[in-house]
Amino acid sequence: MCLAIPGRVVRVWEDGAAARMAEIDFDGVVKTANLVFTPEVAVGDYVIVHAGLATTRIPEAEALEAQRTAREMRERGEAEESARVADLSSPRVNLPSPED
Repeated sequence: MCLAIPGRVVRVWEDGAAARMAEIDFDGVVKTANLVFTPEVAVGDYVIVHAGLATTRIPEAEALEAQRTAREMRERGEAEESARVADLSSPRVNLPSPED
């Protein structure tokens, strides 16, 4: 399963005769993507990227909501992992077996 998180275009440039490229900021993580499927994209736009290709331009409000949801999911997962690790490191009580 693939989860599409939108990113904000922070830089656009031409890379050779046919390739238009962009740096995309995914909530603090910057990646490079090809704009072959989204030639209308400009700095400041939000896009969905799959396999290194910006596939769709989306409205800012929709992008920000998706980023907020992804951030909440990440924070919830981190909290659950911390609780699991804390549970694993807590002392265990060895109870006598029924045969004792």
